[in-house]
Amino acid sequence: MLDFMKRLTTQNLQNAEEEKKVEYIELIYDLIFVYLIGRNNSLLSHVQYGFISGRVFLTYVLATLAVIQIWNFTTFYINRYGKNGLREHVFLFVNMYLLYYMADGTRVYWQAHFYRYNIAWALILFNIGLQYFLEYRNNRLMPWNAVQARRMALIIWSEALLVLAVIIGWRFGGLILAPVPIAFGIIVTNLSGRVNRLNPVDFPHLSERAMLYVVFTFGEMIIAIASYFEGDVSLNSIYFSTMAFLIVAGLFLSYGTVYDHILDREVETAGTGYMLIHVFLIFALNNITTALEFMREPSISLLPKTLFITGSILLYFLFLFMTGIYAKERMRPGRHFILRHTILAAVFVVLMLVFMENMIVNIAVSVCYVYANYLMLHYYGRILRA
Repeated sequence: MLDFMKRLTTQNLQNAEEEKKVEYIELIYDLIFVYLIGRNNSLLSHVQYGFISGRVFLTYVLATLAVIQIWNFTTFYINRYGKNGLREHVFLFVNMYLLYYMADGTRVYWQAHFYRYNIAWALILFNIGLQYFLEYRNNRLMPWNAVQARRMALIIWSEALLVLAVIIGWRFGGLILAPVPIAFGIIVTNLSGRVNRLNPVDFPHLSERAMLYVVFTFGEMIIAIASYFEGDVSLNSIYFSTMAFLIVAGLFLSYGTVYDHILDREVETAGTGYMLIHVFLIFALNNITTALEFMREPSISLLPKTLFITGSILLYFLFLFMTGIYAKERMRPGRHFILRHTILAAVFVVLMLVFMENMIVNIAVSVCYVYANYLMLHYYGRILRA
């Protein structure tokens, strides 16, 4: 028993001393998700009767959550067990290959690609689950690592079986059950986070991985606003291109302020809550990307267009502020901070609706709201650091 405890303590000390860095293979793996972000966002370019149909938007939401969930499962595996070895590279490249089939099946008229999309999705989950199972076999001398790896393997394999059930439900009953495996994965992994606290993640590595995904999402947004710079140069085009660029820059600066100055990257946590926040943060950024494209499209109805960009920006800042749970102790937002931002958000919504028919004022209000939040975050972080 003493020998076992000695080995356990020695291993834990070694793990604590080793700084896990983001490897090149992780960055290459993330590139396929940049492509998938673009494919998912392209779903929202199909407009009927002045806006996106409910069916198309539901397809977009499910496709986005499915892809981010795959990324989450892989990121947690690398964070806890990754050794940057050959076996790990093979698994990642297999998943990259399969993700191309998911990307190809991400279409408005998805019925023709339904089987290939879901089969690829299930195989990816089985692949990730197998990685966790192998770690369970290899970590039996580390009880919490073994228990955790086994639990994650069972969760991911169960979700893979639910994806196969989606295929059966569609084949024999025409039932659209895609939300079931996604909801199962989100709920069960977050419930298991309570047990995972006994074996916390390497939070510096996890937070950096999440930050890089956010940066890649901003990259897609930068590409999207390139349309503002097309065509003849006029005062109107210069104005709207400047405002769109300022919105993207302000959103990025706000995230950078939280990541660089407010977030406590030494916190001990299971990481599931932090990653769930980033699921919706990235989802909000994808929405903002499309909303910025809609703002200059006269074919899009004013009310849904205004509500879409307003709701997307509010969603982004809501989840950005929720990262305050992981802030340095002196920088965690208090009641006054929350009250100020709530009032600011209410003013933003009112002004956006009042000036709905004037896009010149409307986009200016968006810029003012984004930078008001950024300046408050910047001031808040600077004062508390002093």
